[in-house]
Amino acid sequence: MGHTIAEKILLRHCDKKTLLPGDFIWANVDFCLGNDITAPLAISEFKRLGRNKVFDTEKIALIPDHFTPAKDLKAANAVVVLKDFSRQFNIKHYYEVGRMGIEHALLPELGLVGAGDLVIGADSHTCTYGALGAFATGVGSTDLGACLAIGKVWLKVPESFKFIYQGKLNKWVGGKDLILHTIGDIGVDGASYMAMEFCGEVIEKLSMDERFPMSNMAIEAGAKAGIIPPDETTFKYLKEAGWPGIKKARGLVSDKDAKYSQTRQYDCSKWEPAVACPHLPSNVKNVSELKSVKIDQVVIGSCTNGHISDLRIAAKIIKNKKVHPDVRLIVIPATQKIYLEALKEGLAQVFVKAGGVFSTPTCGPCLGGHLGILDKGEVALATTNRNFLGRMGHPESFVYLSNPAVAAASAVKGKIVHPEEVI
Repeated sequence: MGHTIAEKILLRHCDKKTLLPGDFIWANVDFCLGNDITAPLAISEFKRLGRNKVFDTEKIALIPDHFTPAKDLKAANAVVVLKDFSRQFNIKHYYEVGRMGIEHALLPELGLVGAGDLVIGADSHTCTYGALGAFATGVGSTDLGACLAIGKVWLKVPESFKFIYQGKLNKWVGGKDLILHTIGDIGVDGASYMAMEFCGEVIEKLSMDERFPMSNMAIEAGAKAGIIPPDETTFKYLKEAGWPGIKKARGLVSDKDAKYSQTRQYDCSKWEPAVACPHLPSNVKNVSELKSVKIDQVVIGSCTNGHISDLRIAAKIIKNKKVHPDVRLIVIPATQKIYLEALKEGLAQVFVKAGGVFSTPTCGPCLGGHLGILDKGEVALATTNRNFLGRMGHPESFVYLSNPAVAAASAVKGKIVHPEEVI
């Protein structure tokens, strides 16, 4: 019997000759990461082990991105913990304010993760790197602490769930809409502890920026990983990023006789931009179904949709217009490189002239951290990945999720609208 791409990657990283879903493996990790929320706990666990060195100084990234620039003393202390640990153990990939980015956009950009890799991170959206053809998954801080010491992780081999996307995408529909429609179909636990495998003619035509949101939000369907088989689009991106493992990653696809727990096939030509309504990513409706949903805040950015193409789409819609006077527009590029590119292309000026705010890279409002917390009764539309109860602030606030085009158009209108209503 053949193997899925997820199984093939895990097989490469353990001492088994074959494996099946449900098997437990002790796997070698290619790269691991932690942030300012999760890494201090992992560091504490590492120190309990009494080790005097980490497993590999070049295969660890510590990135304070959630509450940075530090919003208070507690946040500042978390940064100090990461900085001191990185200096003590000569960790190469420590990125702070001015050099950092949102971790799940920064690591691919720097060429630190790629196809066929096994990557773990003490952050649920580590599954983002599956867009590059990696098996990437979030773990707890204790698992990260152990990995810092020995470079291994304990895993159960997941079942694989195959998703085939066919047809021609309508205007303003992209990767964010594909994953929202998918989660709306299967639910927030529809792929519980599975490897979601995204394929089909629609996926093959997506840019990397459009693929990242799909793998990023696999966790919102309960998945262990969300993988897109690497192709020439992947390898072009990895080559430009300087990732060294392209040769070994070519031909990494699922076998024809691989076994899947389920398969879903979609005709995407019927889809329009999607919006996830409060308080679940699965509460998905077509944007045309939402009438007169007034908003107080729009957030464009995050590890899901803070890429340069996302900002270009939003700026195209907002250019020479004004943000509605009742709306706060917050735009957050995902990395410093994207920030500089947005300045170079004049995108930042577009947002600021329209009445918005252009921020340094940070997770910030996505998790109700800072730079855009909602008060009781306030409504936000965001390009982020979660809209759980109280996610962006007050437990009686409301968060809707959309792609950048819908978010930008809605910022102008003061209510959730289709981009065509502004264009």
